[in-house]
Amino acid sequence: MMADTPPGGRIVKCVKFQKEMPGLDEPPWPGELGRRIYESVSQEAWKLWEERMKMILNEYRLMPWQKEAQELVAKQMEEFFFGEGSALPPEYVPPQAKQ
Repeated sequence: MMADTPPGGRIVKCVKFQKEMPGLDEPPWPGELGRRIYESVSQEAWKLWEERMKMILNEYRLMPWQKEAQELVAKQMEEFFFGEGSALPPEYVPPQAKQ
């Protein structure tokens, strides 16, 4: 049971937006990754991820219930939220990719 929940839901320091924002109501994914997301990803950032996840599933023609899809999605999700470059200052310009 959650104690001291602010009215209107939980507030988390979002790893994506680098500010305090409303958090998710429950872990969106099983295991450790789901717990980390629950603790440090806002609802807004999760919406961005859901759009990205649809693109990934479509691009690879995967079905969400397939084990390989779940593994790929988990890897991409971790990278999206916690990987290098997941929360960069807005003025940051990525170095040109080497061809």
